[in-house]
Parts: sequence; structure tokens; C-alpha cells
Amino acid sequence: MVNHPTFSDRRTFLRGLAAAGVIVPATSAFGQGLDPYTGQPIYGSMPAPVPAATSSAPERNLSSFRARHWSEFYPTIGKGVILADVTSRAVHYWSADESVQFVFPCSIPMTEDLTRRGQAEIVRKVKNPPWTPTASMREKDPNLPQQVAGGDPLNPLGAYGLYLSWPAYLVHGTADTRKIGRKSSSGCYGLYNEHVTQLFEVAEIGTQVTVF
Repeated sequence: MVNHPTFSDRRTFLRGLAAAGVIVPATSAFGQGLDPYTGQPIYGSMPAPVPAATSSAPERNLSSFRARHWSEFYPTIGKGVILADVTSRAVHYWSADESVQFVFPCSIPMTEDLTRRGQAEIVRKVKNPPWTPTASMREKDPNLPQQVAGGDPLNPLGAYGLYLSWPAYLVHGTADTRKIGRKSSSGCYGLYNEHVTQLFEVAEIGTQVTVF
């Protein structure tokens, strides 16, 4: 495993570039580029830029980043691997042939009791997924609707959802970009809509998932 340098200073520098509208090229001794909005390494192609409003995200949206590899968790890559790193608040992805590799910043569960760790897999992929609040969500907030249709501006699941084999757990998009990099979900892992679109296109049903 390669030990990567700390990116805190570089993130500060890159946020300044991003705010100025400068696109940072993919350069690194390890063949990685850096997301100009997070300072995190991007494996393979650079992701689509997020909306300009998020380029000046406050410091609390950022966290220390740890580079991980799928082989730390699985003996074979199978149909692909997604790693959701709760500490670094990042989602890693590798395709089955490793030709596509991503690292995206994500939202994480608000509390430890909402955080489920372990191994699962992608069992379903849905464009504009509907949102059905769980019983525990409705207990905390009785005013929540029974369901919100996919594509509705009030739907928190964004443009695409990748459902895990754990019921009610997803990797999904979000239009509320303030949530990215924060403890802001009820158990799921939210991505910028631009990023989940890229992940949705390449992640297969049967992709292995580990949350740690």
C-alpha cells in the first residue's frame, strides 16, 4: 500500500483555485488527479465539476483523506468494488477490470447508531428513486410524508440511487450540496448529483460494497 501525503495544505490551495474558476490538471507521482473542489485524489478520469456554489465550501465540509484499495477487503474484485470510508467521508469505486476508478466526497450518517458497517452489494439501480421515510424517521418527525416521488425537488435521494443488499441503505445523489462531507444522512451515503451520475453509469448490480 502506498502512503500518500497529507492534503490539508493542498486542499486550501486548491479551494482558492476552484473559487477562481481554475481547473487543476491531473498530476501526481501516483498517477492520480485531484478533485479541485475537495483536494482529494481522483483515480482515473476526473469527475464532472460540481456546481460553482460548492467551490467555496467551508472547512467543516472537509476531512482527512485516506487512500485505500479494494484488495484490503476482498480476495477478488468480482463485478467491481465500492468502499464507503466513514472517517474520510469518501466513496471509492473500482470497475471489474479496474479501467474505471473514482474517489468521491460523500455525506455520512449523522450518528454512530445510524452507521451500519460491514459488507453488502449493489442489488438495484434506479434513476430518480422515490423516497420513503423509514418508521424510525417518521417517529422522530411525524410530519414527514409517506413518500416523495422521484424527481421531486423535495426528494433527498437526488438523480440516481444504488440500493444495497441492506434494506433502506443506498448510495445516492443529492441536490443539497451542503450535505457533502458532513454528518448529514440517516444511514445512506450521498454524492453530488454529477458524481452519482458517473457512478451509476459504470457500477454493475452485484458490485461488492464495504462500509468501514
